[in-house]
Amino acid sequence: MEAILLVGGQGTRLRPLTISTPKPLLPTAGVAFLAHQLARAHASGVERIVFATSYRAEMFEAAFGDRAYGVDLAYVSEDEPLGTGGAIRNAARALTCGPDDPVLILNGDILSGHDVRAQVKLHEAAAASVTLHLTEVDDPSRFGCVPTAGDGRVTAFLEKTPHPVTNQINAGCYVFRRSAIDTIPEHEVVSVERETFPSLISSGAVVMGYVESGYWLDVGTPEAFVRGSRDLVLGTLASPAMPGEPGERLALTGARVAPGAVVRGGTTVGRGAVVEAGATVIGSVLLEDSFVAEGATVRDSVLSRGARVGPGAVLDGVVLGDGAVVGPGNELRCGVRVWPGIKLPPTAIRFSADD
Repeated sequence: MEAILLVGGQGTRLRPLTISTPKPLLPTAGVAFLAHQLARAHASGVERIVFATSYRAEMFEAAFGDRAYGVDLAYVSEDEPLGTGGAIRNAARALTCGPDDPVLILNGDILSGHDVRAQVKLHEAAAASVTLHLTEVDDPSRFGCVPTAGDGRVTAFLEKTPHPVTNQINAGCYVFRRSAIDTIPEHEVVSVERETFPSLISSGAVVMGYVESGYWLDVGTPEAFVRGSRDLVLGTLASPAMPGEPGERLALTGARVAPGAVVRGGTTVGRGAVVEAGATVIGSVLLEDSFVAEGATVRDSVLSRGARVGPGAVLDGVVLGDGAVVGPGNELRCGVRVWPGIKLPPTAIRFSADD
């Protein structure tokens, strides 16, 4: 089976992490986020993937070459963003399969543990044009919802509403019949959610919903990115691409964690990163060459490459860009983002009074 992997977005919700690195290439539990998708795709029977690239397109081939994690890879770029449908149509020119073959469509910012083989099986049994993975959420009012009939056939795509008719939402993984992709206009900006899927339904084409509510996460925000990495390290979601066994922490080659440091909660300590004695790091992502000094506390945060946290500083739900420095005694909380190269002097920012 072939697949198209949509990786063209700029990842603006994750800045400053994505200023220098596309979101799908951000280190997540020790490897690029896409490594987990490639390994899971291979385990699901995918043999070849076409990357639909745009933002920093050259970095994807440099990272993975023409084969990785058991999958052959090809790359197709967009000169201008074409939307989800336009990107799929543009990348389809690199497919080699026949018109009736299934093509898996994956989004480069979704971490999912659902059964892809079962989704493909339903697609083929129903002779569907498209089969969507749908997941159930507690609060569907935050999403567009996707109602289905008793036989699993999708009946509509509904915009966000305070009174949704179902708790089923589009989980962003599709199986297209190859010929159905060809119905998408070429060289045009097209949304599959707003245009392609509703058009197929209104034309009488079979659009199926595969409902499975296992692990699913959109990693498009810093909070979700940290959670995804943490869940992979802890083993909440298994991944064949993990560079170590599940546990309280993942320390990569060259990382240094002092015996007196507390590092747990699914934390990743990247290559060359240092956590000094007396420091506490919980549920966080420390990228390569980052540094946490003695007495500092880092929780649910991301330290980009070369970022440094001084003695006694506190970070809770914070993102530090490449080379950012937080001086001693600072207290950063509540989604604060520090841009690359910024240096905060000692006790420059606090959320509470001194003890």
